Amino acid sequence: MADLKESRHLKALKDKLREMFQLDQADLDFGIYRIMNQKRDEIERFLDKDLLPQVREALQEYQPADLVEMQRKLEKAIEGAKAAGIDPEQAPSVRQLRAELEDSIDISKLEEEVYSHLSTFFSRYYQGGDFLSLRRYKEGVYALPYEGEEVKLHWANADQYYIKSTEAFRSYAFKVPQTIPAEPGMTGSIRERRIRFDLVAAGTARDNNKAASGKERRFTLDQDIPLEMDSDELVIRFHYRPDDQKRKQKDLNAEAVEALLALPDGAPATSSIGEWEFWQEALSAKVPTEANANRTVLEKHLTTYTARNSFDYFIHKDLGGFLRRELDFFIKNEIMFLDDIESDTAPRVEQYLSKIKVLRKIAHKIISFLAHLENFQKKLWLKKKFILEVNWLVTLDKVPGELYAEVAANDAQREEWVRLFSIDEMKGDLAGSVKYSHPLTVNFLMANPSLVLDTAFFGENFVDRLFSLIEDVDNETDGLLVHGENFHGLRLIKERYADSVDCIFIDPPYNTGQDEFIYKDNYQSSTWLSMMADRMVLASNVLSPFGGIAATIDDNEQEKLKTIMSYTFGRENFCSQVAWEKRYTRSNNTDDFTSVLDHVLIYGGGPDFNVSLFPRDEDADARYINLDDDPRGPWKAIPFTNPRAAWERPNLCYPIMNPNTGRSKVPDGEDRAWRSSWHVFEDHLNNNRVYWGRDGTSDVPNIKRFLSEVRSGMTPTNLWSHEFAGHTDAAKNEIKQLFGFAAFDNPKPTTLIKRAAQVISGRHANATVLDFFAGSGTTGDAIIKLNQEDGGRRKYILIEAGDHFDTLTRSRISKSVYSSSWKDGKPNHQSGTSQLIKYIRVESYEDVLDNLDLERSDRQNRLLGHSAQFREGYTLRYMMDVEAHESLLPTKIFRHPFGHALSIVRDDERKAVAVDLVETFNYLLGLRVKTRERKRGVLEIVGKSPEGETVLVLWRDNDEVDNDALDDWFQKQGYNSRDLEFDLIYVNGDNNLENLRRTDETWKTRLIEEYFHKLMFDVEGM
Repeated sequence: MADLKESRHLKALKDKLREMFQLDQADLDFGIYRIMNQKRDEIERFLDKDLLPQVREALQEYQPADLVEMQRKLEKAIEGAKAAGIDPEQAPSVRQLRAELEDSIDISKLEEEVYSHLSTFFSRYYQGGDFLSLRRYKEGVYALPYEGEEVKLHWANADQYYIKSTEAFRSYAFKVPQTIPAEPGMTGSIRERRIRFDLVAAGTARDNNKAASGKERRFTLDQDIPLEMDSDELVIRFHYRPDDQKRKQKDLNAEAVEALLALPDGAPATSSIGEWEFWQEALSAKVPTEANANRTVLEKHLTTYTARNSFDYFIHKDLGGFLRRELDFFIKNEIMFLDDIESDTAPRVEQYLSKIKVLRKIAHKIISFLAHLENFQKKLWLKKKFILEVNWLVTLDKVPGELYAEVAANDAQREEWVRLFSIDEMKGDLAGSVKYSHPLTVNFLMANPSLVLDTAFFGENFVDRLFSLIEDVDNETDGLLVHGENFHGLRLIKERYADSVDCIFIDPPYNTGQDEFIYKDNYQSSTWLSMMADRMVLASNVLSPFGGIAATIDDNEQEKLKTIMSYTFGRENFCSQVAWEKRYTRSNNTDDFTSVLDHVLIYGGGPDFNVSLFPRDEDADARYINLDDDPRGPWKAIPFTNPRAAWERPNLCYPIMNPNTGRSKVPDGEDRAWRSSWHVFEDHLNNNRVYWGRDGTSDVPNIKRFLSEVRSGMTPTNLWSHEFAGHTDAAKNEIKQLFGFAAFDNPKPTTLIKRAAQVISGRHANATVLDFFAGSGTTGDAIIKLNQEDGGRRKYILIEAGDHFDTLTRSRISKSVYSSSWKDGKPNHQSGTSQLIKYIRVESYEDVLDNLDLERSDRQNRLLGHSAQFREGYTLRYMMDVEAHESLLPTKIFRHPFGHALSIVRDDERKAVAVDLVETFNYLLGLRVKTRERKRGVLEIVGKSPEGETVLVLWRDNDEVDNDALDDWFQKQGYNSRDLEFDLIYVNGDNNLENLRRTDETWKTRLIEEYFHKLMFDVEGM
């Protein structure tokens, strides 16, 4: 962007465009930067040669053709006046010509003003990678978009998707140039080498908990192995964890830069690094700024990397509409002044309006381009994500005996059981009748039916045989664990669980400013609200109208969370704001109040939701005794008095005589009136329900209330004591007993979640419970315990993005299934629960970006070269979508659906991970899977659609099972004779199955490819 002669305003505009289009990050090589850099030269060329020159071209349309001739006439008139001895400024002809020139259009001036206004407008709304709503009403005051709602909650990022994820820590790479010396008779060349920042371990806060004050996490250089080579890339390794010395990140960056650039060739840290002198020189190269003339390449990128992971970022939901509205407001409020139009001459008004027309025209084109890029990112964000891996946790009692020999021989599974359940240390009752051995024996497996098998340790054939023997997979599945960002996890399960989740419990980040929830400067609450609002909307899609949601929060954001939940679930569906006593001791280390309470906000999913009673406890029942051996059983004495005084209820003031003493009492004055009329009391007398006290001499009668007549449960209150709902110390102890150490900071106690599940879905022993901030898996643990206590068959869905998913969340569920009692990481006894649990891994937004490529055919290139107008329209509105189409969902993968893989960062290592198209399609359809079986090269899925249709899904490798083979396979299945009547049949690849349909059958076939694409990119309701 250097062809136009750059004035100050033009340079400012170009710099802003470069920033907005991310063209100032040419050396970054990850995520959206990598994609934009593929188009960098083309975009710069378009802006510089096609777009910005249009400002002058458009303004010239308003320039009088005789402007130059008028200037020549003025010069001639001046010379003539001087020759005649007249002051040129007094000559009528000179004065007239000057006035005409002043009223004419000054193209250069107008051009500068257009550039200035464009720069001002885009600078106002674009800040640090995001577009913020800052509609300026007047200096220092902003106008709020308002559509007449009774109550309006607005925040700066309300119109944006929050897209921060843990992947941000993993993806940062940049390129440096390397000069290749010329060989004799040849010219030299330059190639690009890649440098990547990696985290050794990202010790992020877990379970939405807070970092203690003074223990905020920092990026620090790994002292043991700061450098390593990964193929041809240089990897610089960092830790992300609390810094004991409480240093600022800026100081830690400076230390890392100094340490790395000072490393000599041959030092221990560089001994395995080939060409260290080249890398050191590249990292030491100067990239100065006005404020830092000595800034190096390493300092530049390390600053960007640590800053990038220090705040959140967003994608606008409707950037085009937003910017066009704001542009009109900007023009009307800050450029177009009616007083000037009324008072100026016609030529000046024309000049004035021409500037506005050109400004609006060019701004709209820039907005179209920005919107195109933002919408492309929005498309990638909202795209339902691939399932990358599906595995199952199965207790051995559900595994057919014919598979036990294969299980016993699997050493990886045995090692997992030793790690999780300490089966090698079994003693006494735990050992059972068969002792542990290496290798395991079939008899040992038969004696330990609670052992949890993980299909990740077994091959495809084993899994196929296992599930061919399970008659109703979805019904038999007790739990679903989703490893992925909760926005994408909720999007993925939306169709399958629409309106069918009975209870949601979440423990979201509390947003204290010291927790792991990091945000842009001055946008702490706004960032948090954007994150919560979108996820609440998605949660409302799966919540049953009869169900409810409970969310924990502290004082910091409870008001805002309550407002968000009222917006989402309806203010009329608010049930209670429960005060939970999370602590039972005060702290004298605080400067203000000791916080001993958190809030539990409870909302119903609709008007049909009813709060359930808590189960009666022993203390409540103990109040009922049988003092007189009444055959109706235990009872409790209730005074036969009224809350109102006698003078207020004179009609309930009649004499009652104690038959044991002969005394009669009539309530009077301030005495309490009787509870009911004489006829009611007389019935109580006749039914032996009146009690006159232990010695029988009371003047005030009591009425017996029998335990057999009271409600089966207890009405919930909005105060849950620590004795009733658990406390934080108990929660920590639960984790410590399960794992043998404090594996997690400040989890919630299982008792709290059991109470929430009881009050929300206590009537449903088969309820489905969802937690999309799963953390350590406390909710799953709580539901397993609750089922053990009352014999329920509740199911649970846990969504968690953290790296601790495998080591903590999934492990905790396995431990809870295996035994209900643990001490120091070892089970106290075998008291397991029969379970079938699915766990899946979901593609991340960064995975999408990493696997994206832009492709343009030769034919497309030729078309774009023929017409500048066509090229402009294509660049502004279609380029990204067209060229990324095949990369996002290649049609060829459906010919070989069992082998498609993506490049994924897993355990700090990039590897090829196979995509599970079959499972992904099941969730896209919302299919309730009944059976899953592989037969002679065809994978057969049978299930029910959300609409209740019976669905058959057939997957095959098209090269191995062609259409003739598929026809033959289909006819041999004898579906009709198996009493299966399908409504829909989905098949990958063109096929002839429609030709096999008999006249008495009504099923329809659908092409998987077509519906996969349609459902994956469906954004309805978003």
